[in-house]
Amino acid sequence: VQLVESGGGLVQPGGSLRLSCAASGFTFSNFDMKWYRQAPGKERELVAAISAISSAGGATNYADSVKGRFTISRDNAKNTVYLQMNSLKPEDTAVYYCNALRATVFRQYDYWGQGTQVTVSS
Repeated sequence: VQLVESGGGLVQPGGSLRLSCAASGFTFSNFDMKWYRQAPGKERELVAAISAISSAGGATNYADSVKGRFTISRDNAKNTVYLQMNSLKPEDTAVYYCNALRATVFRQYDYWGQGTQVTVSS
């Protein structure tokens, strides 16, 4: 199982980035996909989530701090989830992690990527 994030970097306030998370080794379409972030000295927080089509029709949810600025999407044909980040603020600076989650009656499957750094600074 692998989740490989890409697309992070340094951007000025007000700028945009698109993060990608390429998945392999599991049936991507059956998993809820999430983006988390962790800033220095802070706990990891959930940023955005998109459900599996089979469970909730690809429903999306966002943290209040990013609503209207970030958009999560998925391409099941490419086994990839995206996070489009617009109007970036310095407080968005963090390591962003991709997460794949699926719960069945018998067990929970919970996979994580290695993270990608996003720095918002002038």
